[in-house]
Amino acid sequence: MDRDFARLDEFLDEQGLDGYAFHDDGSNSDLYYVTGFDAPDPYFAVYTPEETAVLVSSLEYGRAKQESRADTVKRHADYDYRQKHAEHGEREAEAMMAAEFLADVGCESLAVQERFPVGAADLLREQGVSVEPDEDGVVTDVRATKTDEEVEHVRTAQEANEAAMARAEQLIRGADVGEDGVLRHDGDALTSEFVKQEIEIELLRHGCALDETIVACGRDAADPHDRGSGPLEAGEFVVVDIFPRDKASKYHADMTRTFLVGEPTDTQQEWYDVTHEAMRAALDAVEPGATGEDVNQAVVDVYTDHGFPTVYTDPETETGFIHSTGHGVGLDVHEQPSLSQGGEELRPGHVITIEPGLYDPEVGGVRIEDIVVVTEDGYENLTDYEISLAA
Repeated sequence: MDRDFARLDEFLDEQGLDGYAFHDDGSNSDLYYVTGFDAPDPYFAVYTPEETAVLVSSLEYGRAKQESRADTVKRHADYDYRQKHAEHGEREAEAMMAAEFLADVGCESLAVQERFPVGAADLLREQGVSVEPDEDGVVTDVRATKTDEEVEHVRTAQEANEAAMARAEQLIRGADVGEDGVLRHDGDALTSEFVKQEIEIELLRHGCALDETIVACGRDAADPHDRGSGPLEAGEFVVVDIFPRDKASKYHADMTRTFLVGEPTDTQQEWYDVTHEAMRAALDAVEPGATGEDVNQAVVDVYTDHGFPTVYTDPETETGFIHSTGHGVGLDVHEQPSLSQGGEELRPGHVITIEPGLYDPEVGGVRIEDIVVVTEDGYENLTDYEISLAA
């Protein structure tokens, strides 16, 4: 896919720097975005307006040449690393090797992520290379705007997400209710753990993976990030939040639904209906030029109008709407832009979640979440899953 690094080039020019360097493994999404190379061990990479180059061990050399998007792939042996190691020790050898690699690329000054290893930065500086931390996270900002191909990667992950959500809903809505109010499946108590296991199995069938998901019932659901545990019960909110990563593309999706088995109370139905109204208000606010704060404020206004507390009207509240409206999704499940106070301007290609919610241990929790992409004239909802509290 074609990536537009014009903003990164502009940043380097503004700062008077030759390149942007990384020293990390493939779990660093900025590094992976720039190089297209997923290595389990840290490797060195540098981007310049002229080329992208990586320096890897012999173990990764063949794969880097085949899989990465780098214009130049070098290995430690190209810089006589073993001899340097024998003569100068590991620390000095790594510094000398990196400096020679950068000289080949034509870099004497670098920008690096704030998470760039301090030791590696010191080694480079000892070799006369200027290293400046990037406080603005320019690469993270660049990759927040998705290409059409990236949007399709998210769409694919979302399709898997919906299959997994359907499996969870099937188990929850199809459960029997025991005399104690506990949901039962094939005669056994239906637990959060079992539903999560079934979600993960379904995701694997669709080429996705997820080590942690949320199936939280009752008081557990009152904590937005409580993973949930134990038996699920009738008459209680069950929040199911699934955020898988496609194993091939490495892109995420994100969706939440709240279910309830039985007849909801008036309070439960009100919470659900108001949250759905807040979600629609947020979606109505999504368009290029609007800010994440604008979208968040639309949710706050709905909740406030209905008399619910929010952390934006009462920063000390522990109930009500106690998180932001959403976040960007891509190689990371939480990335730019932010849909909260101070949230940045939305651009076409931003993939974002809309996920208002209400929480109180006395009632439980309700959250509804779709994932959408900002378009030139509004948004496209990538989610195709019914919103319904009770069957």
